[in-house]
Amino acid sequence: MIVIRKSGERGHADHGWLNTYHTFSFASYYDPGHMGFRALRVINEDRVRQGQGFPMHPHRDMEIISYVLEGALEHRDSMGNSSVIRPGEVQRMSAGTGITHSEFNHFKDEPVHSLQIWILPDNEGVTPGYEQKFFPDTEKRKNLRLVASWDGRGGSVTINQDANLYAVLLEKGEEVVHPIPASRHAWVQVARGKVLVNDHLLGPGDGAAASDEDRLVISGQETAELLVFDLA
Repeated sequence: MIVIRKSGERGHADHGWLNTYHTFSFASYYDPGHMGFRALRVINEDRVRQGQGFPMHPHRDMEIISYVLEGALEHRDSMGNSSVIRPGEVQRMSAGTGITHSEFNHFKDEPVHSLQIWILPDNEGVTPGYEQKFFPDTEKRKNLRLVASWDGRGGSVTINQDANLYAVLLEKGEEVVHPIPASRHAWVQVARGKVLVNDHLLGPGDGAAASDEDRLVISGQETAELLVFDLA
């Protein structure tokens, strides 16, 4: 079964400095029918204006993944990490017992467009941790490139949950197939472009939950970038 979550159905807030869309309930947006999917709790699509951002704020017991589409996101945290996240890079932060961090648009003359993803950990109270890795486009073209996993295999960042996150780039007419083992589930999030997912047309910002399916067949309808979550 495939259940579509259209872009226009998401929660939305425009704070001036931040234009954000929430696939699942977040902050002031609450929808009891969309509290997450399996261990996937948050997908926020954020556009932050030049020189603006989120000041220091706390998190705990959450696996937080940042995926930048355009621009650059400047990160600082209470563990002493300081970095700039650019397109192609994936940052993983395990909040665990508690951290504080800030995220700002690194540039003064252009916005930053990014996805922030929260995944519930399999255990609470883990030691906070941090990783950031670069995955070139060549590894994602017509290929499901593993970028986050529970065991860090294939050079992916490591998360404290039985989940796998893949990134893929497709051109029109290209296709990838993702097998779904029995008892597992999948979520597809389209970052840009259009694709067919098991014959369902998805556009920018659209998502799709897959349960009781044995595979996903994803076909590019135009130049597209998307994320595929494999979930217990």
